[in-house]
Amino acid sequence: MTRRTDWAEYAQSVAPRERGDRDGAAPARTGDSRGDGAYGGDEGSLSSSRAEKGEHPGDPVERARAICLRLLTGTPRTRKQLADALRKREIPDDVAEEVLSRFEEVGLINDGAFADAWVESRHHGRGLARRALARELLTKGVESTLIDEAVAQLDSEQEEATARELVARKLRSTRGLDRDKRIRRLAGMLARKGYPEGMALRVVRQALEKEGEDTEFLDGEEF
Repeated sequence: MTRRTDWAEYAQSVAPRERGDRDGAAPARTGDSRGDGAYGGDEGSLSSSRAEKGEHPGDPVERARAICLRLLTGTPRTRKQLADALRKREIPDDVAEEVLSRFEEVGLINDGAFADAWVESRHHGRGLARRALARELLTKGVESTLIDEAVAQLDSEQEEATARELVARKLRSTRGLDRDKRIRRLAGMLARKGYPEGMALRVVRQALEKEGEDTEFLDGEEF
């Protein structure tokens, strides 16, 4: 797989430069971008604060900008996530559009980079396959064309190699179980992570064969 970016680098790249450029102050220090906590977060983290409401009471543009900068500090977001947050704060749609477009122009919002970093981090960190990654990005509001480009980082060989690693780690914990239960447990784990049925069945079969299990009955079987 060709590595284009990772989440930590992207999180650093979207620190609120615009605020520092405008005020002459140094950009805010980003938070810890390691692990799942660096992602766009759940919608509960987008709740408004009193400071946000009181910062620029007479200027919706400045208020919208402050909200977006705060949400982006150390945690990249998609345009849709920010748009949803502004809507919850009752920022007018035309103001939100203006601010979000400006943020895209200066690179503070970049759904393509977000998707690339998400795929890189979630595949290596959680072992998710292309199908699961695409579903997650869709829920973040990333456009389908950008999702397709991001998941194209992973080819079938990379997916299968990761599936083998996942099964190898899980295999030990299934020893002592009957054969059918082991198969269901291993196959179910891969299915939940978005691996195609045919690939998952092949990987499970090969792993069990190495342990001396009879897997001939798996020919043509489905999970």
